[in-house]
Amino acid sequence: MIDLNTLFYAAATLFAISIIVCIFRIFLGPTAADRSVGFDTINTLVVATMIILGAAMWETLFIDIAIVYAILSFITTLFIAKYLEGGVAE
Repeated sequence: MIDLNTLFYAAATLFAISIIVCIFRIFLGPTAADRSVGFDTINTLVVATMIILGAAMWETLFIDIAIVYAILSFITTLFIAKYLEGGVAE
């Protein structure tokens, strides 16, 4: 029988591998939009990894930090989209 913590750590490892793949997309992306999507995907994977590790270690602090990180990531994505659109902050 597979332990639940082992399953959580395996999922976190797969997310870490996915983050590495997204880093390649950031560096090799032909357009700025590709780089932006890679950056946003990394942020989403980091939030998911923090929640999984928080559940595996029974630490609610990881989940609280993941919520704050997700909000800041969303705001950053909005600013990047505004910049790529060509708008300036008025």
